[in-house]
Amino acid sequence: MTMLTLSSLCCLLAPVLAFSSHHKSIMLPSRTRTSLATSSSHFSNELPSIQSLVEQAKGLHHETFLSEDGLVCTVAPGRVNLIGEHTDYSQGFVFPMAIGFSTVCVGTGSIVEEDKAECKIISVNANLPKMITFQSSHEMNPLPTSDPDSWSNYVAGVVNEYMKVLPEKTSICLEIAVCGDVPLGSGLSSSAALEVAVATFIETIIKRKFPDIDIGGKKDKALRCQKAENVFCNSPCGIMDQYVSSTASEGSAILIDCRSLEYESVQMRSSDDEEDGEMPVFLICNSDVKHSIGGGEYPVRVKQCADATKILKSLCGETIESLRDATLEDVEMAHKKRKDGGTPLMDDLIYRRAKHVVTENKRTQDAKRALINGDWQLFGRKMNESHESMKVDYEVSCEEIDFLAETAQKFEGVYGSRLTGGGFGGCTVTMVKRSRVKALCEHLKGEYTSRWGKDLPCFETVPGPGARELIL
Repeated sequence: MTMLTLSSLCCLLAPVLAFSSHHKSIMLPSRTRTSLATSSSHFSNELPSIQSLVEQAKGLHHETFLSEDGLVCTVAPGRVNLIGEHTDYSQGFVFPMAIGFSTVCVGTGSIVEEDKAECKIISVNANLPKMITFQSSHEMNPLPTSDPDSWSNYVAGVVNEYMKVLPEKTSICLEIAVCGDVPLGSGLSSSAALEVAVATFIETIIKRKFPDIDIGGKKDKALRCQKAENVFCNSPCGIMDQYVSSTASEGSAILIDCRSLEYESVQMRSSDDEEDGEMPVFLICNSDVKHSIGGGEYPVRVKQCADATKILKSLCGETIESLRDATLEDVEMAHKKRKDGGTPLMDDLIYRRAKHVVTENKRTQDAKRALINGDWQLFGRKMNESHESMKVDYEVSCEEIDFLAETAQKFEGVYGSRLTGGGFGGCTVTMVKRSRVKALCEHLKGEYTSRWGKDLPCFETVPGPGARELIL
């Protein structure tokens, strides 16, 4: 099966939101490690942006399903990766945080004692809302990519994963309205936010029906959502996006070990330096250069890392399970070593790919310590080094992204700036003094429009909370 394209995914929150293995479309009139899988918060305590999403979803749910009784509400955030790029599929370290943009699910649901049950989902993010109905069952299959609703596999896959934890002859029944504000196609994980919001919704109704059932914790939820995307969407994504959306905590970044799948919540500490006393914020700038994880270069990088690992294993032995285990000295030695014919054991291209991964893992660990110590200057330097490595060694940047990162790095009050996400477009993330973020945003907008003739959406954010149920 061919992987879903970006345009298919954009349909996921823009024209409509729905899912199914057997669909019926209806057009509507326009308008901590051991913690439990699902936490909760009262709706009134949420940010105005979250409250607005909830109110919009509630309104569409009432208009569509003509009921407000027994509503469940869940929310899950998008994410930005602060550092640790293209390390996840080599069992390395990533260091993301949840952002202030989210996807909300509002509706009703139940676990019914039947082989199949009807599910209906509709999205606020549609010029002409379209409801799609499907039958959940223990034998669900993804839609073919040729189907115009194939983007719905992102959600159908999540339903399929939770059907596996239910007893036989029980099924999931849903009536959900969805509203999200995670920018699409920008590398901020709108797909993971949707998957995790739906997963949190389903877990809530499962626990009401079967309070003693063991559905695992937040890590299990992330793994189910990752598998849903891997299998139902044929997308070779790592664990990071779903993991941070599931596990994030306010004011903290999440260091994820992609080998053990353990995570550490790292609180941002105030700086002892008088000049750096104020807590920084992060500015996310969307280049509007579209990319897709399914683009041809992504699987090429995965293979290049596998090739580098094979070479290092032949040289260093079984201690090298992945690039996570290699040192820069190992990589340099492999590059200098010659085969019998005089050619390098590791050619220049594979050398640069391996060099990025190995040094990026080290930078990520250094950045963690900098965040704990409130050393924003060091954290920023690691961000800048990371961008240069992705530009030169991993070659996943582009002119527009380089322009944004380098322009930001020169601006007063900026600690560091880099490409975030898979690359080939998308967004930059910049750590900047709070007092300078507005001026930086205006500066970047003006420079970018002058150079590229495009608008530049900018989003200020701080580390936010992960997925949770909202008590209405």
